[in-house]
Parts: sequence; C-alpha cells; structure tokens
Amino acid sequence: MGNWVENEGLSIFVVLVWLGLNVFLFWWFYLAYDVPQKFFYTRELLGCCSTRVRRQLDRNLTFHKMVAWMIALHTAIHTIAHLFNVEWSVQARVEEKNTLASVLSKLGDKPEESYVNFFRQTIPNPVGGLYVAFTYLAGLTGVIITLALILIITSSTKTIRRSYFEVFWYTHHLFVIFFIGLVIHGAGRIVRGQTEESLAVHKPEICYKNFSEWGRKGACPIPQFSGNPPMTWKWVVGPMFLYLCERLVRFWRSQQKVVITKVVIHPFKTIELQMMKKGFKMEVGQYIFVKCPAVSKLEWHPFTLTSAPEEDYFSIHVRIVGDWTEGLFNACGCDKQEFQEAWKLPKIAVDGPFGTASEDVFSYETVMLVGAGIGVTPFASVLKSVWYKYCHDATNLKLKKIYFYWLCRDTHAFEWFADLLQSLETQMQERNNAEFLSYNIYLTGWDESQATHFVVHHEEEKDVITGLKQKTLYGRPNWENEFKTIARQHPGSRIGVFLCGPEGLADTLNKQSISNSEADPRGVHFIFNKENF
Repeated sequence: MGNWVENEGLSIFVVLVWLGLNVFLFWWFYLAYDVPQKFFYTRELLGCCSTRVRRQLDRNLTFHKMVAWMIALHTAIHTIAHLFNVEWSVQARVEEKNTLASVLSKLGDKPEESYVNFFRQTIPNPVGGLYVAFTYLAGLTGVIITLALILIITSSTKTIRRSYFEVFWYTHHLFVIFFIGLVIHGAGRIVRGQTEESLAVHKPEICYKNFSEWGRKGACPIPQFSGNPPMTWKWVVGPMFLYLCERLVRFWRSQQKVVITKVVIHPFKTIELQMMKKGFKMEVGQYIFVKCPAVSKLEWHPFTLTSAPEEDYFSIHVRIVGDWTEGLFNACGCDKQEFQEAWKLPKIAVDGPFGTASEDVFSYETVMLVGAGIGVTPFASVLKSVWYKYCHDATNLKLKKIYFYWLCRDTHAFEWFADLLQSLETQMQERNNAEFLSYNIYLTGWDESQATHFVVHHEEEKDVITGLKQKTLYGRPNWENEFKTIARQHPGSRIGVFLCGPEGLADTLNKQSISNSEADPRGVHFIFNKENF
C-alpha cells in the first residue's frame, strides 16, 4: 500500500509539472509575438486577440448550457449503470450457488480476508438496494446530487426562468450542494480493486478458473483487495478555484459606487435607469448584471445596455413583469406621484459589461437588425451610437445601410422607443441620407378594429401609432421576400443578421440566412448572430 501511495504521488507530481510547463511555454511564446514591434503589422493583419476573438469568451451561456446537458447525460448513464451494479452486488451476497460471483462476495467474511463486494449485508432486493441508497455514503450522496441536478435543470426551463425567476435563481445555487456531494461521493471507496502485492502471486486471468480451490496448498492464494481513493476532487478543485476568483472579482466590482442620475418612467410599465460608474466603458449591445440590495441581497439580473458608448452615462430599460422588477420599481419611487430626491434612490450594484453578438454590427457595410418586443433594447444602443456618429463625423463609418425590423404585439411597447427613431429619421433627412436607415415596425397582435383604424389613417403623412413617416405594418414579415430583396440590392456583400428574440424566430432567420447565401465566395452571404441571454 505504501508503494501505491508513493507511485500515485509521483504521478500527480509529473502531471502538474507537465501542465505547468505547457502553461509557461504558451505564455512565453504568446508574449514573443504580442510584444515585439517587428510583429506589429502581423498582429494588425491577423487580428490577434481581436474583439471578435475575445467575444467568444462572452458566449459563456451557450457553453454553460452545453456543459449542463453533458453533465445531465453522463449522470443518467452513471446512475443507470450503478443501479445494475447495486442489484448484482446485492444478489451476489444472498445467492447460495457456488459461482465466482458468490465466492467473491463472501470474501471478507473471515478476519484474514479483504472484501471486493462492498455490500456486506445479506438483504435481498429490492430492500437491499434501498439500504445501499440511503445508508451508504456513496448511495446517499448519489441520491442528493441527483435530486439537486434534477431541480437545477427543471427550474432552468424557459417557463420557470421567465415567469418565476427567483425560483430559478435560488434553485440554481444548489450547485454548491451538488459539487460538495460529488467530491465526497467516492470517499466510501465502494469500487475496489486487487492490490499490487496480491497481483504478484494471484494472476486473475489464470486463477479465476479454479476459484473453488483458492487458498489451498498448491493453488492460487486468496486475492486481497483495497478501495480506490476518491478522484473527483482533482477535476473539481481547478474550476472551483476559478469560480471563487470570479466571485471575488464580482464582489469587488459590485462594491464600486454606482450613482443613479435619472429615473424615467416610460409607458407600458417600463422604467429607464440612467447611471454613472467610475471607469465604466461599454460597447454597443453589451449587457450588465444588476443587483439592488433593497430588493434582494443575493439576486443579480441581466439587462441590455440601451445607452451608446458616446454618452456620459449608461442606461437600462426595465419592464415590470415580476416580483424583483416590481420591487425595483417601488424602490425607485416610481409608484409615488411626488418628485423623488436623488439621495432617496436605492443603492445599485453593477457587474459588467459583458459582450454580445451586437458588438459586431459596425464590422459590416449592411446589417439586418431584428428585435422582438423588449428584444429591441440592444439595438437601441446601436441606433443611438449611429446617431451620435452622424452628428459628429460619419466619414469613417463602415456601416452604410441598416434594415431594422421590430416585431411587437401591442402599440404601448412602441412608445418609449419612437423618440429615438424620430431623431434618427430627422438626422438622416437633414444630411440627405434618408436611405441609410430602413425600418419596418410590425404590430403582430392586431385585431379587426385596429386593422380598420390602420386603413383609415394610412394616407396621413405620419403614422398614428409611432409618429414616424414609415407606416406601422400589421401581421408578420415575409422573411423569404425580405431576404431575397436585400440580397438583390446588395450583391457580393457580407450582410450581418442580428436578432434579439425567441428561438422560433431565430430558427427562421438562421434558415433564411443559409438558404439565401450563395455558394460562390464572391456572392452575397448572410451571417446570422443571436443574443445569448
């Protein structure tokens, strides 16, 4: 046993040295190409560590979901396999037949023997299986971590997450119990193997045929066994260390002072929070996590930034749809009629910003922006930034054409966003570039009376709903026609398609992007991008 411990320690040391050497070599040669001036233009050409490359790290939610499903799949396989293992182990202990399994199971009943079958009782199934599940450390921790995983996954469904976010948030933190149980799951050492000393005198491939003669003179000696030590901690300690570091960074950032400079109440129970924070820098379409201790000391909620990088503040729009947002609404004094003093506004903690697909909007000459309902918020930031660029100097702006689509069920949701579109519309007209922005607003929740109203006022100069020259459309877009029309108008272009909306719409736009892209590299290509949260 001492030799085994020594060899195991040596193996761990060799692995750590090998990993450390790889990390050192990676960092050494990264600096070798990242620092010297002779590679300056090479870095510019290749875009080393560009925004596009760095943004892959911001797709953490997609990676998180993939890892979660893999954990769920392998947990199911692991659990089913152990159910069979337990059944066979319990059965082998109680059967009277002179089989290899029964002989192995009886090893350890005598003082000089070690056992290989972890189940030492003689309780038949199914009671024996339940006994293992609720009295053995491996069984009990297995039940706990499986239940924790089931609760985490079921509470992460879209219905629960959107309608009962608090349930999702608190249940998701059962991962702490999951990983604690996972680390100690193997401490009982129920998986046992033959010792090195025993293997030297008892060759399993030869001795298993004469198991009834074991221990007799001239025959194979009785094999000796020991349990494998728990190994999971080796795989968990690294990620857990990184997680703790991330939590410490988030805690440090959350302690930095955030000042709410303005609270704007928009129609349809939507509020806008304008904030300032020292050193805060953002790009278009990014999002932040927000915590309001007056509402909940633990909950962090993601919100898309609706301000532009050119503004001296950053803002979010919050639609009041749940307990937490209702609490924020009241904490900001929006439920009161009188003016709210700034010093009475609640303390806000902000973590971020974090990158999204929308950051790449200015990498294309032509883009399609598609927002569904409140999903228009990342494009508010984009359109504001375009407005500021045109107010100052748009000569260096690569983006030449925006096709903007907004799908919403009712008229109220248009009101808070219409002012921005009106400003853009006026700005483009004054600069004789009205064709720069082509926007299409679709009212999808229309009824017969609304349709009649639409027909009556269709000939008016401005739309009666938004106040824009572009008339509000009823129903849903014919995406095939839209893509084909845009493809004809921009031959040989790479067109960015950006969506913040439901999965069904994402599937439709992704299929249209593929079907309307040409095989010829010189032809038109639609590049689909979707927000991940």
